[in-house]
This record gives sequence, C-alpha cells and structure tokens, in this order.
Amino acid sequence: MPPVAVITDTDSSLPASIAAQYGITQVPITIHFGDEILSAGVEIEDIALFERIDRSGRLPTTSAPPPGAFSLAYRQAFKDGAESIVCICVSSKISATYNAALTACEEFPDRQITVIDSLTVSMGQGFMALAAAEAAQSGAAHTEVVARAQSVGERIHLYASLSTLKYLAMSGRVGKIAAGMAGMLNIQPILTIKEGKLDMLERVRTRKAAMNRLVELTTLSLKGRAIERVAFIHVNNPRGAAELQAMLADRIHIPAHTLTVSFGPGLSVHTGSGMVGAAIIATDQ
Repeated sequence: MPPVAVITDTDSSLPASIAAQYGITQVPITIHFGDEILSAGVEIEDIALFERIDRSGRLPTTSAPPPGAFSLAYRQAFKDGAESIVCICVSSKISATYNAALTACEEFPDRQITVIDSLTVSMGQGFMALAAAEAAQSGAAHTEVVARAQSVGERIHLYASLSTLKYLAMSGRVGKIAAGMAGMLNIQPILTIKEGKLDMLERVRTRKAAMNRLVELTTLSLKGRAIERVAFIHVNNPRGAAELQAMLADRIHIPAHTLTVSFGPGLSVHTGSGMVGAAIIATDQ
C-alpha cells in the first residue's frame, strides 16, 4: 500500500474493479427496505434495486454510513501500512456521509487524516478519488494527494437527464398528477450539480432533445478547453450511455479511454431507472 491511503464512499459510482485496481476503499451507503438493510454496491446494484422497487411499488430509503464504518476503514488502512489517509466524500449538501467521516477521525487523534467534501456526486467524486490514488501511487506526499483531488474537483462538470418522473412521484418529490402529465408530454428533466446540490436545470421535451441538450451543456461547460477525463453514467441504461458517448464524440474530441458506470443504488433511488449522463474533467487550459 502507498504511504497515503485513499478512501471514499459508494456514491462515487466507482466500479469495484477500478477501486481495487487503484487501491481505493469504498465505504458503502446503505439501502433500507423496511427493516432490511443492504450495502450499496456490495449487496445490491441498480438492476436488482429497481426490480424490487417495481415489484413492490415502494421506494427504499438510503442512509449515510455511520462513523463506525469509516473508523473500520481507517483502522484497516493503518493496519495495512498507510501512514496517512485522504477520504473523499459525497457532497455534504445531500448526505451526512462527510460528517460521519469527520467524526470517525476523533478515534485517531495522533494520525493524519484529511476528509474532503467533494461537493459533487457520482464520478465527479469518483474522479477526485482516482486522482488522489494515482498521486499516492506515484509517491506524492499527503498534501500533494489532497491538492490533486481538489484540483480535479474544481474542474468537474456533470449533467444528466431523467427518463421518467415516476420514481420522483413515488418519493413524494413531485405529485403523481404532475408526473403523469410530464410522462404524457415526454418531458425529460436535465440535472446538474450546483453548490453541492443536485439541481433540476431544465425541462425539455422528448428524449432526443434531452440527449442533444446534454451534449450542448457538456460542450459549453468546457469553454474551449479539452476533456481530461470523461465518464458516461446511467441507471440500467447502458445503451443510452453509449448513444450519449457517440453523440458527444461527434461534436468534440473525447479521450480514447472512457468509463461507463452505473450511478449506484445510493443515488439512483432518487433519480429512477433510465437516467443517463456524463461527468467530465476539463483540462487546466
């Protein structure tokens, strides 16, 4: 293990294989079906999640990991030889995860642990963790690992489109009548991250218009800069993610190596099946 260990949570949308490759520990968000508690990305994934939701007609709730879950992760990292830890958490504006990770630090008063509030979600957070892990593996000092993660966080742009308001209606966030009317009109909400919160940016008519708008927004956010990294995100919609990738590639140059990832149960329960989006890191210049 490198001297600096990198820890995050499963709202990072990092596939387990990539996390393992880079030595990143992911502390799971939990999904609650009544008294049954499941670890996101470990005991349940998006496909099984929505199969169960559609059968029952009810949404589960989600919870941040308790401080004890982070304490275990910190303790294991030090046991494995880490000298310090950088922990990157889902935005504190939408989850108590960041505060839980901070609280866990109190058990290690003589150890160097930096907890970063990513102020983003999914692969915005995931790319920060990857940058930190790459820096750690290259032998960077603790402060440089933190700086690399924060630099990526400042250059992240994330846009996504919902395919339905059905699941928001189930959660009570929109009325069932409004959701039904939106479905009849084929309205596709566009989401982004603003000041650490998921924000409904626009409502467009038709799926085609939504896909075109995602490409436009992603392109405009670059302000003439290149894409350093890109991930295409979806909830049970890999075909939609592939289509978005092809459409974006027709407009601008994208790196040869891209990621296609599931949003993950801790997040997808709030957006619904069918969502598709992109997270990009813009270059410095």
